[in-house]
Amino acid sequence: MELGEHIIIGGEEWCAFPGLNIPAIKARVDSGAKTSTIHASNIHKFMRKGEKWVSFEVHPIQDSRRITLHCKAKVVDHRNIKSSSGISEKRFVIQSTMKIGNFQWNIELTLANRDSMGFRMLLGREAMENRVFVDPANSFLLGDYSGEKISELYQHFKDVRSGLRIGVLASNPELYSNKRIIEAGEERGHEMVFLNVQQCYMKLDATNPEVRFRGGRSLNNLDAIIPRLRPNLTFYGCALIRQFDSLGIFCANSWESIGRSRDKLFSSQLFSQNGIQIPITGFAKSPLDTTDLIQMVNGAPLIIKLLEGTQGKGVVLAENAKAAESVINAFKSLNANILVQEFIKEAGGKDIRCFVIDGKVVASIQREAAKGEFRANLHQGGTASVIKITAEEKKLAVKAAKVLGLQIAGVDIIRSNKGPLVLEVNSSPGLEGIETATGKDIAGMMILAIERQLGWQQNPDTTVSVHQNQELKVMD
Repeated sequence: MELGEHIIIGGEEWCAFPGLNIPAIKARVDSGAKTSTIHASNIHKFMRKGEKWVSFEVHPIQDSRRITLHCKAKVVDHRNIKSSSGISEKRFVIQSTMKIGNFQWNIELTLANRDSMGFRMLLGREAMENRVFVDPANSFLLGDYSGEKISELYQHFKDVRSGLRIGVLASNPELYSNKRIIEAGEERGHEMVFLNVQQCYMKLDATNPEVRFRGGRSLNNLDAIIPRLRPNLTFYGCALIRQFDSLGIFCANSWESIGRSRDKLFSSQLFSQNGIQIPITGFAKSPLDTTDLIQMVNGAPLIIKLLEGTQGKGVVLAENAKAAESVINAFKSLNANILVQEFIKEAGGKDIRCFVIDGKVVASIQREAAKGEFRANLHQGGTASVIKITAEEKKLAVKAAKVLGLQIAGVDIIRSNKGPLVLEVNSSPGLEGIETATGKDIAGMMILAIERQLGWQQNPDTTVSVHQNQELKVMD
C-alpha cells in the first residue's frame, strides 16, 4: 500500500531477495528492532579476490527444512548485535536488494540461526529508511502467498539431496539397534552416518560454532541427530547434543530429557509430582537412617538400585531385612547413591516394555525373568512376548515419556495389586527384543517421526533400494 511517497506495510510481510535467490520468505516487521536479520546456518567465511565473503544455508519456510537454499554474499561488516533477550553475539552483516510487493531497495542483513523464533526473518527499522510506515494491526498489506503459491515459487529450489542427513550418536556401530536405525534411514533414502560420541568434539564461538568429527570434518550440515548414549557417556553426550541443538540441528531426544531419564531419583520425583504411580521409593544418605528407610518402603524383600544403573545392572534384590541393611550400608560406605524400592511380588518377575514415539505407544512386549532371576531385562536373560496392554497402561506410558520430555522412549511398567506402576524410562531403548517379538519396524517408525518433525516428504517418483549386505557407514 502506498500513501504519497510513503509505503505502508503490515506487521508481517512476504519478502524476496533476488540477489540471494530467495523468492519468498515471511518476515516479522518490528520497528522496535534496529537491525534486520535473516535465518542462516552453516555459515562459513572465505576470501574472494581479496574481499571477505560468506556462504550460508537458508531454510526459508518456517518449521521446515525441506527447502535448503545455498547462498553467498560479500561481508560488509562484522558487528555485535544484542538480541531481544539481551544476549549479545557477533554476526556477519551482508547487503542485498529486498523486494516487497512492487517495491524494492537495498538493505543490510545480519546472519543468525532463527530456528527457535517465530519467523525466519526480522525486518528492523534501519531497513525501512524514512519512507516506510508500519501498520502492526494488519498483515500482508503488499500481498499474501497461499501454500500453493509458495510451492510454485520453490518447485525449482528443492534440495538436490534425495533425503536428510541424519547422524546416529552412539558408541558401538555393531549394536543391533544402531545398525537397524542406519538401515531404516537408508531405506527411506536418507544419508545416515554413525558418529562415535568420543570422537566428536566442539568449537564454542559466537561467530562460527561447530561440532567436528575426528579428522576435522564439520558436522554442522546434519539435519538431525538420534542420540543413543551409554550411561557413562551421558555428561559428554548431552554436551554434544546441546551444541547440535544450538546449531539448529534437530535432536530426536533433547539433552534435558536424557538427563532427566538418566537420574533415577529426579525422574522418580517428577513422576510423583505429576501423579504417575511408581513403586514406593526411598532415598537417604546416612547409614543411621537405614532401618527406617527399609520400613518406609514396606520392609523386605525390597529392591536396591544404583542411581546410574541401566539394563538391570546395579539392581539388587534383598530378600530379608538383615540382607537389605548390609547391602545398603555397603553401598553407602562406597559413597554410591542408591534408591530403595518396594518389591512387587505379585508381578511374578514380569514387566511390560512400552515403546513410545512422539506421544504414541507404537509397540509393547511383556518381559519375563529367567528362572531364578528377578530382573526381567532381556540383557539379563529374560524372554519377550507380545502383549496387549490396557488403555490405562498406554496412557501411563505416554504420560511418563511426556513428563520427562522424551520423544522416543522405552517405558517399563509393572502390574501390581494397586494398578500399573512405572518402573523406569529409558531414553535409548533397545530395538532387538521388541522388533523380534512384534515383527514391527520400530527403527522405521523412528525415522518417520524425524521426517514429520522436519517437514520432509519422500519424492514419490524416487525409488530407493538398499542391498541387504550393505556395510554400515561409519565416520572414522
